[in-house]
Amino acid sequence: MQGDSGIGPPAPSDITIVANDIGGVGGMERQLTDLIVGLRGLGHDVTVIARTCELPANLGLTFHRVRAPGRPFLIAYPWFILAGSLAVRRWRRGVVQATGAIVLNRIDVLAVHYCHQVGPVNPSRSTRLFRAQVTMAGLLKRLGERICFHTSRARAVVCVSDGVAAEVREHFPALADRVVTIHNGVDTDTFAPGVRPDDARALRDSLDLPPDGLVVAFVGSEWERKGLESAIRAVAQSPQWTLLVAGGGEQARYDALATQLGMGQRLRWRGVTSDVQLVYRVADAFVLPSSYETFSLVTFEAAASGLPVLATPVSGVRELIEDGHNGFLIDRDPQLIAARLDELAADPQLRDRLGRAARESALRYSGQRMVREHHELYQRLAGHGQTVQLASR
Repeated sequence: MQGDSGIGPPAPSDITIVANDIGGVGGMERQLTDLIVGLRGLGHDVTVIARTCELPANLGLTFHRVRAPGRPFLIAYPWFILAGSLAVRRWRRGVVQATGAIVLNRIDVLAVHYCHQVGPVNPSRSTRLFRAQVTMAGLLKRLGERICFHTSRARAVVCVSDGVAAEVREHFPALADRVVTIHNGVDTDTFAPGVRPDDARALRDSLDLPPDGLVVAFVGSEWERKGLESAIRAVAQSPQWTLLVAGGGEQARYDALATQLGMGQRLRWRGVTSDVQLVYRVADAFVLPSSYETFSLVTFEAAASGLPVLATPVSGVRELIEDGHNGFLIDRDPQLIAARLDELAADPQLRDRLGRAARESALRYSGQRMVREHHELYQRLAGHGQTVQLASR
């Protein structure tokens, strides 16, 4: 994460972060990592209550493990709610922030990365049993939100985008005056043009990417919701491009589609990776025809890496991408996506201009800013015994 500047001398205080998992490759897990590292850098004493915590050993925080299974969700979720609530009651210190509907305790900050009253249920596998389990899990998540959001009596509800904030206000009107947006942060040092060029070249060679061809990256799992089929169909119509996919899902299904469309070797798979910045580094553009997002961290990372972005105007993307200035707003129509890819293929200067503008836009959403805004919120809450009025942005 970037160094801190412009925050001013902090008034250190105790912060307790409650989450299922911290660290690893997931977007929410990485955000929590950056937040905790940043808070420690500002002098806060941080207590973490979670099932797993993958953070540097020398960070100087206090970690209390919640002994709960990670799966199956239908058992793991209610188990964590009960075990996590007992852990919070025992080990809470200072301002308490819970990540989503995961404990029954009264807390100070409710961090909402996903509003399950709205978010679609998209199984990552197509078997009937798996889809039934996902449907039941969706019902349980919505019930959990209703219960935990009510019992939390949170003094602040922090949403990761204006879109999520609007969803929370609509479905939980009793919380509306406590809702504030603090956008997720992007590590604009790690995700930047030219980072680790030797590693990027090695990745290009290992994937056997065409030396003179153009590469468009698609990053994420839950491929049905994120529109991988639309991306494949679009690239099939735009022969200048190879599609590079990072993430996990039913690869065989999409390989069959690519074969049916005659893409040949123009579909490459990277899988789930902790070095996703290298995927952006070997790409010439980024595409995400998603039907629903809450922030779309990968879009911000791609923009910070200097790539022209082609994405649907979902939450987060709407706040980043200005059509024709730093990317293109698209829908899930493969013909429209292909037409935009053709424009980018025909005009290297357009790719360069959009990429530079995307980088400039992403710089407004740095991890440093995200930490600073949380720090300021915690300081306000620490100085008030009751709910504070929050100006939404």
